[in-house]
Amino acid sequence: MATRRYFVLLLCLAGCVTNQAVEDKVRLYNDDGVAMFSQGRFLDARESFELALQLSPHDADLLFNLAECHDRLGNYAMAEQYYVLCLQKSANNADARYALGILYYKTGRQADAQKLIDQWLVEQPKNPEPYALDGWRLRQERDHTRALGRLQQANGLDPQNVHALTELAILYETMCMPDRALVLYERALARNPNQPEVVVRLAQLRARNVGPPQPD
Repeated sequence: MATRRYFVLLLCLAGCVTNQAVEDKVRLYNDDGVAMFSQGRFLDARESFELALQLSPHDADLLFNLAECHDRLGNYAMAEQYYVLCLQKSANNADARYALGILYYKTGRQADAQKLIDQWLVEQPKNPEPYALDGWRLRQERDHTRALGRLQQANGLDPQNVHALTELAILYETMCMPDRALVLYERALARNPNQPEVVVRLAQLRARNVGPPQPD
């Protein structure tokens, strides 16, 4: 019996080592994918996330990362599939819900996007994310006044919300206020540097020698 207990213990230890090795590989593939995504190398990033997902198929964050790659590559059907899978694993994943709303809208399903936004606002009226998403929608429709109001609501609920900061910055650029946009892009990237589109926008403003707002 003692020999059997020792054998079982060895198996358990081997299992722990194996699990740790798998987790390390998943982390390595994911970190590699995130780095390439931040560089705009979406195809390479997708391959890394797929390798990670093979080892950890129920990981909601990996599902979201893979969806983002497909989204950037224009593979909208696959992106939607992975966003939905992510939300099935993690119903409160705000990034996936936000991205899915945008995907609905840009693929011509404005009614589905509006339904998602309205339901989200009812379920979580103190969450800045649905307000930011509605601001994004209104900006697509060139309703800048209402978009600004929605985004200010989001910013009021959470001044550090990345989606609200980014959308406000884009809106300020559209409204010919690049100095305000520059400050908000910087704040958004400080919160989440893995936003290649925002990196490009900020670099373009700096190339035009845009600086922060001057005091009155």
